[in-house]
Amino acid sequence: MATAAATPAVVRLLNSDEPGIRGMARRDLLGEPHPAELDDVLAGRTVGRLMAGQQADGGFGGHPYRKWTGAHWRLVSLVELEVPRGEPRAVAALERVLRWLTGRSRLSGFRPAADGLIRSDASMEGNALAVACRLGMAAHPRVGELAESLVEWQWPDGGWNCDRLASGRRSSFHESLIPSWGLFEYARATGNQDASKAAARTAELLLQHRLFRRHGTGEPIHPSWVVLHYPPYWHYDIGHALLILTRMGLAGDPRAADAVDILESRRRPNGRWTTGGRWWRPPGSDRAVEAVDWGAGTGSAMLTLNALRILKAAGRL
Repeated sequence: MATAAATPAVVRLLNSDEPGIRGMARRDLLGEPHPAELDDVLAGRTVGRLMAGQQADGGFGGHPYRKWTGAHWRLVSLVELEVPRGEPRAVAALERVLRWLTGRSRLSGFRPAADGLIRSDASMEGNALAVACRLGMAAHPRVGELAESLVEWQWPDGGWNCDRLASGRRSSFHESLIPSWGLFEYARATGNQDASKAAARTAELLLQHRLFRRHGTGEPIHPSWVVLHYPPYWHYDIGHALLILTRMGLAGDPRAADAVDILESRRRPNGRWTTGGRWWRPPGSDRAVEAVDWGAGTGSAMLTLNALRILKAAGRL
Protein backbone atom coordinates (compact mmCIF):
# COMPACT_ATOMS: atom_id res chain seq x y z
CA MET A 1 0.00 0.00 0.00
CA ALA A 2 1.27 3.49 -0.87
CA THR A 3 2.16 5.71 2.06
CA ALA A 4 0.52 9.09 2.51
CA ALA A 5 3.78 10.82 1.59
CA ALA A 6 3.88 9.07 -1.80
CA THR A 7 0.42 10.05 -3.04
CA PRO A 8 -0.12 12.91 -5.51
CA ALA A 9 -3.01 14.19 -3.39
CA VAL A 10 -0.76 14.67 -0.38
CA VAL A 11 1.91 16.31 -2.51
CA ARG A 12 -0.69 18.78 -3.76
CA LEU A 13 -1.73 19.59 -0.19
CA LEU A 14 1.90 20.16 0.71
CA ASN A 15 2.11 22.66 -2.18
CA SER A 16 -1.06 24.55 -1.19
CA ASP A 17 -0.76 28.34 -1.06
CA GLU A 18 -2.58 28.21 2.30
CA PRO A 19 -0.05 27.68 5.14
CA GLY A 20 -2.67 26.10 7.38
CA ILE A 21 -3.43 23.41 4.84
CA ARG A 22 0.25 22.66 4.32
CA GLY A 23 0.86 22.48 8.05
CA MET A 24 -2.16 20.30 8.80
CA ALA A 25 -1.17 17.89 6.03
CA ARG A 26 2.35 17.57 7.46
CA ARG A 27 1.07 17.07 10.98
CA ASP A 28 -2.00 14.89 10.41
CA LEU A 29 -0.89 12.85 7.39
CA LEU A 30 2.90 12.73 7.71
CA GLY A 31 3.13 12.80 11.50
CA GLU A 32 5.31 15.91 11.92
CA PRO A 33 4.70 17.20 15.48
CA HIS A 34 4.55 20.96 14.81
CA PRO A 35 5.16 22.01 11.22
CA ALA A 36 6.49 25.52 10.73
CA GLU A 37 3.60 26.36 8.40
CA LEU A 38 1.19 26.36 11.35
CA ASP A 39 3.01 29.42 12.68
CA ASP A 40 2.21 31.25 9.43
CA VAL A 41 -1.52 30.53 9.19
CA LEU A 42 -2.48 34.21 9.35
CA ALA A 43 -0.51 34.87 6.17
CA GLY A 44 -2.87 32.67 4.16
CA ARG A 45 -4.95 34.35 1.46
CA THR A 46 -8.18 32.64 2.51
CA VAL A 47 -7.58 33.47 6.17
CA GLY A 48 -6.96 37.09 5.20
CA ARG A 49 -10.19 37.29 3.27
CA LEU A 50 -12.14 35.72 6.13
CA MET A 51 -10.70 38.37 8.45
CA ALA A 52 -11.29 41.27 6.07
CA GLY A 53 -13.89 43.90 6.86
CA GLN A 54 -14.02 43.32 10.61
CA GLN A 55 -15.70 46.18 12.46
CA ALA A 56 -15.17 47.77 15.87
CA ASP A 57 -17.72 45.50 17.59
CA GLY A 58 -15.84 42.39 16.42
CA GLY A 59 -18.42 41.54 13.76
CA PHE A 60 -18.46 41.99 10.02
CA GLY A 61 -21.56 44.09 9.58
CA GLY A 62 -25.09 42.86 10.04
CA HIS A 63 -26.13 39.92 12.18
CA PRO A 64 -23.40 37.45 13.25
CA TYR A 65 -25.47 34.60 11.78
CA ARG A 66 -25.92 36.24 8.36
CA LYS A 67 -25.41 33.52 5.74
CA TRP A 68 -22.53 33.07 5.08
CA THR A 69 -20.65 36.27 5.80
CA GLY A 70 -21.52 36.74 9.47
CA ALA A 71 -18.94 36.29 12.21
CA HIS A 72 -20.45 32.94 13.21
CA TRP A 73 -19.62 31.31 9.88
CA ARG A 74 -16.26 32.99 9.33
CA LEU A 75 -15.06 31.72 12.70
CA VAL A 76 -15.85 28.10 11.87
CA SER A 77 -13.83 28.36 8.66
CA LEU A 78 -11.00 30.12 10.49
CA VAL A 79 -10.60 27.47 13.17
CA GLU A 80 -10.74 24.74 10.52
CA LEU A 81 -7.81 26.51 8.88
CA GLU A 82 -6.02 26.44 12.29
CA VAL A 83 -6.09 30.13 13.16
CA PRO A 84 -3.96 30.41 16.34
CA ARG A 85 -5.45 30.14 19.82
CA GLY A 86 -6.07 33.58 21.30
CA GLU A 87 -5.79 35.39 17.95
CA PRO A 88 -7.17 38.85 18.92
CA ARG A 89 -9.38 39.42 15.88
CA ALA A 90 -10.90 35.95 16.10
CA VAL A 91 -11.50 36.40 19.83
CA ALA A 92 -13.21 39.75 19.19
CA ALA A 93 -15.49 38.11 16.62
CA LEU A 94 -16.23 35.29 19.06
CA GLU A 95 -17.20 37.80 21.77
CA ARG A 96 -19.74 39.26 19.33
CA VAL A 97 -21.17 35.79 18.66
CA LEU A 98 -21.30 34.87 22.36
CA ARG A 99 -23.19 38.07 23.23
CA TRP A 100 -25.79 37.17 20.64
CA LEU A 101 -26.16 33.50 21.61
CA THR A 102 -26.44 34.13 25.35
CA GLY A 103 -28.58 37.25 25.04
CA ARG A 104 -32.10 37.41 26.36
CA SER A 105 -33.68 37.92 22.93
CA ARG A 106 -32.12 34.67 21.68
CA LEU A 107 -33.03 32.55 24.69
CA SER A 108 -36.60 33.85 24.93
CA GLY A 109 -37.43 32.33 21.54
CA PHE A 110 -37.23 28.69 22.64
CA ARG A 111 -40.45 26.75 22.98
CA PRO A 112 -41.09 23.28 24.35
CA ALA A 113 -41.96 20.48 21.96
CA ALA A 114 -43.86 17.37 23.01
CA ASP A 115 -43.15 16.08 26.53
CA GLY A 116 -41.56 19.39 27.52
CA LEU A 117 -38.45 18.93 25.37
CA ILE A 118 -36.82 22.12 24.14
CA ARG A 119 -36.76 22.83 20.40
CA SER A 120 -33.51 24.59 19.60
CA ASP A 121 -31.25 25.48 16.69
CA ALA A 122 -28.50 23.73 18.62
CA SER A 123 -26.04 23.83 15.73
CA MET A 124 -25.61 27.53 16.50
CA GLU A 125 -24.43 26.85 20.04
CA GLY A 126 -22.46 23.82 18.85
CA ASN A 127 -20.39 25.73 16.30
CA ALA A 128 -19.72 28.59 18.71
CA LEU A 129 -18.75 26.17 21.49
CA ALA A 130 -16.29 24.34 19.24
CA VAL A 131 -14.81 27.61 17.98
CA ALA A 132 -14.39 28.93 21.52
CA CYS A 133 -12.55 25.82 22.63
CA ARG A 134 -10.28 25.88 19.57
CA LEU A 135 -9.44 29.52 20.33
CA GLY A 136 -8.55 28.71 23.94
CA MET A 137 -11.68 30.33 25.37
CA ALA A 138 -13.27 27.30 27.06
CA ALA A 139 -13.09 28.98 30.49
CA HIS A 140 -15.15 31.98 29.36
CA PRO A 141 -18.40 32.13 31.42
CA ARG A 142 -20.58 32.47 28.33
CA VAL A 143 -18.91 29.41 26.80
CA GLY A 144 -19.72 27.35 29.88
CA GLU A 145 -23.30 28.58 29.56
CA LEU A 146 -23.46 27.28 25.98
CA ALA A 147 -22.21 23.86 27.05
CA GLU A 148 -24.63 23.63 29.97
CA SER A 149 -27.53 24.64 27.72
CA LEU A 150 -26.72 22.01 25.10
CA VAL A 151 -26.54 19.27 27.72
CA GLU A 152 -29.85 20.45 29.18
CA TRP A 153 -31.59 20.62 25.80
CA GLN A 154 -30.45 17.21 24.53
CA TRP A 155 -33.33 14.92 23.60
CA PRO A 156 -33.69 11.34 24.87
CA ASP A 157 -32.44 9.81 21.61
CA GLY A 158 -29.16 11.76 21.92
CA GLY A 159 -29.76 14.66 19.56
CA TRP A 160 -31.47 18.03 19.23
CA ASN A 161 -34.22 19.42 17.00
CA CYS A 162 -35.55 22.83 15.99
CA ASP A 163 -38.58 21.69 13.97
CA ARG A 164 -41.77 23.30 15.23
CA LEU A 165 -43.66 20.14 14.25
CA ALA A 166 -41.25 17.73 15.93
CA SER A 167 -42.97 15.12 18.06
CA GLY A 168 -40.11 14.63 20.49
CA ARG A 169 -39.38 11.12 19.20
CA ARG A 170 -36.72 11.95 16.58
CA SER A 171 -33.87 14.42 16.61
CA SER A 172 -32.55 16.25 13.56
CA PHE A 173 -29.14 15.05 12.35
CA HIS A 174 -28.52 18.57 11.02
CA GLU A 175 -29.02 20.02 14.49
CA SER A 176 -27.23 17.17 16.30
CA LEU A 177 -23.86 16.61 14.64
CA ILE A 178 -22.39 20.05 15.34
CA PRO A 179 -23.41 20.20 19.03
CA SER A 180 -21.68 16.85 19.49
CA TRP A 181 -18.49 18.42 18.05
CA GLY A 182 -18.80 21.42 20.34
CA LEU A 183 -19.40 19.30 23.42
CA PHE A 184 -16.51 17.00 22.52
CA GLU A 185 -14.17 19.99 22.18
CA TYR A 186 -15.44 21.41 25.47
CA ALA A 187 -14.96 18.10 27.29
CA ARG A 188 -11.47 17.78 25.88
CA ALA A 189 -10.59 21.33 26.97
CA THR A 190 -12.15 21.20 30.43
CA GLY A 191 -12.60 17.55 31.39
CA ASN A 192 -16.34 18.12 31.81
CA GLN A 193 -17.94 14.68 32.00
CA ASP A 194 -21.50 15.80 31.29
CA ALA A 195 -20.33 17.25 27.98
CA SER A 196 -18.35 14.11 27.19
CA LYS A 197 -21.33 11.83 27.84
CA ALA A 198 -23.66 14.04 25.80
CA ALA A 199 -21.28 13.99 22.82
CA ALA A 200 -20.98 10.21 23.06
CA ARG A 201 -24.77 9.82 23.09
CA THR A 202 -25.01 11.77 19.84
CA ALA A 203 -22.28 9.69 18.24
CA GLU A 204 -24.19 6.56 19.19
CA LEU A 205 -27.35 7.95 17.58
CA LEU A 206 -25.50 8.52 14.30
CA LEU A 207 -23.77 5.16 14.38
CA GLN A 208 -27.04 3.35 15.01
CA HIS A 209 -28.08 4.66 11.59
CA ARG A 210 -24.67 3.88 10.06
CA LEU A 211 -24.50 7.66 9.68
CA PHE A 212 -27.06 7.90 6.88
CA ARG A 213 -29.38 4.88 6.67
CA ARG A 214 -33.04 4.54 7.60
CA HIS A 215 -33.94 1.86 10.08
CA GLY A 216 -35.85 -0.88 8.31
CA THR A 217 -35.15 -0.11 4.65
CA GLY A 218 -31.46 0.81 4.91
CA GLU A 219 -31.95 3.54 2.29
CA PRO A 220 -30.34 6.98 2.70
CA ILE A 221 -32.44 9.17 4.98
CA HIS A 222 -31.89 12.07 2.57
CA PRO A 223 -30.06 12.13 -0.80
CA SER A 224 -27.90 15.12 0.22
CA TRP A 225 -26.41 13.15 3.09
CA VAL A 226 -24.29 11.04 0.75
CA VAL A 227 -23.06 14.08 -1.21
CA LEU A 228 -19.84 15.82 -0.11
CA HIS A 229 -19.85 19.57 0.55
CA TYR A 230 -17.38 22.18 1.75
CA PRO A 231 -18.00 24.21 3.78
CA PRO A 232 -20.90 22.23 5.25
CA TYR A 233 -22.07 25.11 7.54
CA TRP A 234 -24.93 23.57 9.56
CA HIS A 235 -25.79 20.88 7.02
CA TYR A 236 -25.32 17.19 7.65
CA ASP A 237 -23.51 14.86 5.25
CA ILE A 238 -21.39 11.75 5.70
CA GLY A 239 -18.12 13.59 5.11
CA HIS A 240 -18.82 16.06 7.90
CA ALA A 241 -20.11 13.29 10.18
CA LEU A 242 -17.04 11.13 9.58
CA LEU A 243 -14.75 14.08 10.30
CA ILE A 244 -16.38 14.71 13.68
CA LEU A 245 -16.35 11.01 14.53
CA THR A 246 -12.68 10.89 13.55
CA ARG A 247 -11.96 13.65 16.06
CA MET A 248 -13.85 11.61 18.65
CA GLY A 249 -11.78 8.51 17.86
CA LEU A 250 -14.70 6.64 16.27
CA ALA A 251 -13.79 6.49 12.57
CA GLY A 252 -12.93 2.82 12.95
CA ASP A 253 -16.29 1.83 14.40
CA PRO A 254 -17.69 -0.95 12.14
CA ARG A 255 -20.99 0.92 11.87
CA ALA A 256 -19.19 3.79 10.12
CA ALA A 257 -17.80 1.47 7.43
CA ASP A 258 -20.64 2.03 4.92
CA ALA A 259 -20.08 5.77 5.02
CA VAL A 260 -16.31 5.33 4.71
CA ASP A 261 -16.92 3.11 1.67
CA ILE A 262 -18.89 5.91 0.01
CA LEU A 263 -16.27 8.48 0.91
CA GLU A 264 -13.56 6.28 -0.55
CA SER A 265 -15.58 5.77 -3.73
CA ARG A 266 -15.77 9.54 -4.25
CA ARG A 267 -11.99 9.79 -4.72
CA ARG A 268 -11.21 11.02 -8.21
CA PRO A 269 -8.60 9.41 -10.50
CA ASN A 270 -6.10 12.11 -9.49
CA GLY A 271 -6.42 10.97 -5.86
CA ARG A 272 -8.33 14.04 -4.70
CA TRP A 273 -11.90 14.77 -3.69
CA THR A 274 -14.15 17.52 -5.03
CA THR A 275 -17.50 18.70 -3.75
CA GLY A 276 -20.63 17.11 -5.13
CA GLY A 277 -22.70 20.14 -4.21
CA ARG A 278 -22.41 23.42 -2.34
CA TRP A 279 -24.58 25.56 -0.11
CA TRP A 280 -22.85 28.86 -0.87
CA ARG A 281 -22.48 31.33 -3.71
CA PRO A 282 -19.39 33.42 -4.50
CA PRO A 283 -19.00 37.05 -3.40
CA GLY A 284 -21.21 39.36 -5.42
CA SER A 285 -24.13 36.94 -5.60
CA ASP A 286 -27.62 37.98 -4.56
CA ARG A 287 -28.10 35.36 -1.81
CA ALA A 288 -26.25 32.70 0.19
CA VAL A 289 -23.09 34.69 -0.51
CA GLU A 290 -19.77 33.60 1.02
CA ALA A 291 -17.00 35.78 2.39
CA VAL A 292 -14.55 33.94 0.12
CA ASP A 293 -14.84 32.00 -3.11
CA TRP A 294 -13.95 28.44 -2.12
CA GLY A 295 -14.16 27.42 -5.77
CA ALA A 296 -12.47 24.14 -6.68
CA GLY A 297 -9.28 25.16 -4.89
CA THR A 298 -9.19 25.61 -1.13
CA GLY A 299 -12.60 23.99 -0.68
CA SER A 300 -11.50 20.86 -2.47
CA ALA A 301 -8.16 20.99 -0.69
CA MET A 302 -9.92 21.00 2.67
CA LEU A 303 -12.23 18.23 1.52
CA THR A 304 -9.24 16.17 0.37
CA LEU A 305 -7.37 16.82 3.60
CA ASN A 306 -10.38 15.78 5.67
CA ALA A 307 -11.01 12.68 3.56
CA LEU A 308 -7.42 11.55 3.98
CA ARG A 309 -7.60 12.20 7.73
CA ILE A 310 -10.70 10.02 7.90
CA LEU A 311 -9.22 7.20 5.83
CA LYS A 312 -6.07 7.25 7.94
CA ALA A 313 -8.08 7.05 11.17
CA ALA A 314 -10.19 4.22 9.70
CA GLY A 315 -7.07 2.27 8.76
CA ARG A 316 -7.59 2.62 5.02
CA LEU A 317 -4.88 5.04 3.98
